[in-house]
Amino acid sequence: MNKLALSDDILMQLDKPARYIGNELNMVKKDPSKVDIRFAMCFPDVYEIGMSHLGIQILYEMFNRRDDVYCERVYSPWPDLHKIMKEEDIPLFALETQDPIKDFDFVGITLQYEMCYTNILQILDLAQIPLWQKDRSDQDPIILCGGPCTYNPEPIADFCDLCYIGEGEISYDALLSLYKDMKHAGNYTRAEFLRKAAQIPGIYVPSLYEVTYQEDGTIAAMTPRFADVPEKVKRQVLVNMDEGAYPTKPLVPFVRATQDRVVLEIQRGCIRGCRFCQAGMVYRPNREKSLDLLKTYAKEMLDSTGHEEISLSSLSSSD
Repeated sequence: MNKLALSDDILMQLDKPARYIGNELNMVKKDPSKVDIRFAMCFPDVYEIGMSHLGIQILYEMFNRRDDVYCERVYSPWPDLHKIMKEEDIPLFALETQDPIKDFDFVGITLQYEMCYTNILQILDLAQIPLWQKDRSDQDPIILCGGPCTYNPEPIADFCDLCYIGEGEISYDALLSLYKDMKHAGNYTRAEFLRKAAQIPGIYVPSLYEVTYQEDGTIAAMTPRFADVPEKVKRQVLVNMDEGAYPTKPLVPFVRATQDRVVLEIQRGCIRGCRFCQAGMVYRPNREKSLDLLKTYAKEMLDSTGHEEISLSSLSSSD
């Protein structure tokens, strides 16, 4: 087991120390010195909630399939550890290697609900990364926000370098490859990378747009600052659900998580189309996975985790 970022004395003071030690069943282990990109995947909420999120598990699987990327996880510490980290000046760390995430290339933060917005600032503050994107240097990681809340990115635009609009299976590979190529070519600067990243479908770079507002606070116009920056950012959608990455060896936590069973995503979108439903609008159109593939995934995940239950994940699963 790797050397832990927290001492035994600190761990013994915490409510659930297993939240912070990593090394769970099916955790991906790589040599950080042999990869080109280190990516800290962050769910800005407590461990039990973050470990229950299927989207993180999908991207964790997808990124770690690449030999040149090591994707690790980080969650919001519970208040007991938050207090100690501030007092002891301990930088926020990833679970896999226990290394500070301020030394990573990317910190990807998923925004699933507006109540976690303040936790973005908690993550950045504990990680000792400048809060404002305008204050970051070439030595700081790229702060990338994704998830359904980035479909309305302006409330958090000043704190993130990039916003990914849509489903992660589509454009992340292009973004990571661009970063790797620029690093290898020796011409990497944060500003130049963001300028080129803005040309990848689904990538919104807030600093490259001039946003003006109406008197009532609604957006009047979004104007690109440069000619090569697209006027509109198009949401990315995985058309064929059978072709997307899926975690057949999902992580199994040491403590009971909110979703304590195998999660089988059977479809995205919803057949109902209710106008009041944010998820129904964000995840449309309705796309189903094939039955044969679902059977294969179900067996593989039960075998690789030891779980005895399966949760069918989708909107209106019973339909």
